[in-house]
Amino acid sequence: MKYKVASKEKKNKFISLYYKIEGGKIKRVLPFCDRCGPGFFMADHGNRYTCGHCGFTKYKSARNLGKASNEKDYSSD
Repeated sequence: MKYKVASKEKKNKFISLYYKIEGGKIKRVLPFCDRCGPGFFMADHGNRYTCGHCGFTKYKSARNLGKASNEKDYSSD
């Protein structure tokens, strides 16, 4: 007898997770990957950022660990 495997529902990712508006300007919440370039965001894992596309990992410095990750400015001004 074959059992049907229940599939997981895919989470919808909204653009508001990657950008926020401050003072009428759009700011990125997460940095772009250094290897892949613009368009590939890195995931925030507490003490490091990791690219899901190529696997590149960038460690946060010890002085920046006290700040919240969304306080950093990654805008390309």
